[in-house]
Amino acid sequence: MNENSDKLRVLQVVEGTSVDGPQLRTSIYVAGCKHACPECHNPQSWDFNGGEYRSLDDLMTIIAYNESPVTLSGGDPLYQPAAVQALVHRIKTELGYNVWLYTGFTWEEITADPVLLDTIKEVDVVVDGPFVVALRDISLLFKGSSNQRLIDVSRSLAAGTVVEWHRE
Repeated sequence: MNENSDKLRVLQVVEGTSVDGPQLRTSIYVAGCKHACPECHNPQSWDFNGGEYRSLDDLMTIIAYNESPVTLSGGDPLYQPAAVQALVHRIKTELGYNVWLYTGFTWEEITADPVLLDTIKEVDVVVDGPFVVALRDISLLFKGSSNQRLIDVSRSLAAGTVVEWHRE
């Protein structure tokens, strides 16, 4: 895990995408994943040395320029907890944008780990769980397999149980 809090190892920044959450979004694909889901749509993201380090200032400039919500995907952002937490905090406090985070960890794994829990506390929606090819369903909204959940983070933390996000 990368413990650096002022840089994030990034594979790609996609500006103006509509597939990683509602509205046009700025999606940041981070490097590194140990889940190794069979038939992953982005196996090149598994390499922890892939991509390049980008400063949080640089990423904030891109995010502010696009004036749109943000999605963190990968790879798995939770393998870079310090930088992800710092970036999410800046996005929320400086720009007030909605943030989604895709992870192969389940909500139960996240909430059992103090580092991961701290990392997601300011995220709006966590899409949790590994991609499972046997449960693949292309009709699902913003997720690849039916085991994954779109979790409303603040409501779930307040309720002490998973509260799923639904489009209003």
